[in-house]
Amino acid sequence: MRRTNPPGLSPPTGFSHAVTATGSRIVFLAGQTALDAGGRVVGRTLTAQFEQALTNLLTALAASGGTPADLARVTVYTTDVAAYRAEARELGAVWRRHARRDYPAMALIGVTRLWDEEALVELDGTAVLA
Repeated sequence: MRRTNPPGLSPPTGFSHAVTATGSRIVFLAGQTALDAGGRVVGRTLTAQFEQALTNLLTALAASGGTPADLARVTVYTTDVAAYRAEARELGAVWRRHARRDYPAMALIGVTRLWDEEALVELDGTAVLA
C-alpha cells in the first residue's frame, strides 16, 4: 500500500488523504461497535467504545488473514461528533496502540443513532491483502 498526502492539502492527522492498494484479495469489514463476545455493548465513554469497536474490526480482519497495515479505508460513525473531536488525542492513542501509524483513508460521519442504542461509535473498513 502506498499512502499519499499531497503538500497542497491540509496535513492529515490520524488518517491518509489517499491510499493506493494492490493485492489479490479485498476484505470488506462489516460495521463493528463495542459489542463483547456475549453481544453486550461495553464501555461507557466514546474512547472505551472506540477501543472495543477497533478491536472487533481488527479481529475480523485477522480472521480473514489481514493485519492493520492492510486497511485501505475505515469509516467511523459516531452519535457525538463533538465528543469525538474532544477525545481525538485519546482516540489517536488507541489507534496507534492497536494499528500503529499506517493510517488508512478515513471518514467520520455523525449519525443520530446506531443499531444498539447504547453504542456511541461504529467502524467499518476495507482491506487489501497481497
